Amino acid sequence: MTLYDFTAETLDGRPAPLADYQGKVVLIVNTASKCGFTPQFEGLEALNRKYASRGLVILGFPCNQFGAQEPGNAEEIASFCSLTYDVTFPMMRKVEVNGPKAHPLYAWLKVEKPGLLGSRAIKWNFTKFLADRSGRLVDRFAPNAEPASLQAAIEALL
Repeated sequence: MTLYDFTAETLDGRPAPLADYQGKVVLIVNTASKCGFTPQFEGLEALNRKYASRGLVILGFPCNQFGAQEPGNAEEIASFCSLTYDVTFPMMRKVEVNGPKAHPLYAWLKVEKPGLLGSRAIKWNFTKFLADRSGRLVDRFAPNAEPASLQAAIEALL
């Protein structure tokens, strides 16, 4: 199984088969608009602008499971990301990342790259997963890992 076996949904409700990103390096991030880590949108967009032309795709997955820090609907999330951080990378429909209703992609991500001490849970907003050009998961980064600190790992896959 690879990243390409999953489908998400865009903020505006369109199907987004991840197979559309075959041949790209993909960074998956669960996001929130009202979190202490929310300013990472700026760093994620900087990575997007620096590396998109070389094959990086960043996918944001809003999630309201941590401190109810993503209360908005799809339109509010899109507006916030665009107006506050000028986000141009794809933002997906709000998902759950933990528990019985976790999006199938996140169920797979947590098995493929467990967290500290083998934890299969996502600990907080802005947990990041990096997949190579063949859709294999390569690394997992903690919420406090600033996007700029991922540059070496991204460049190694580009």
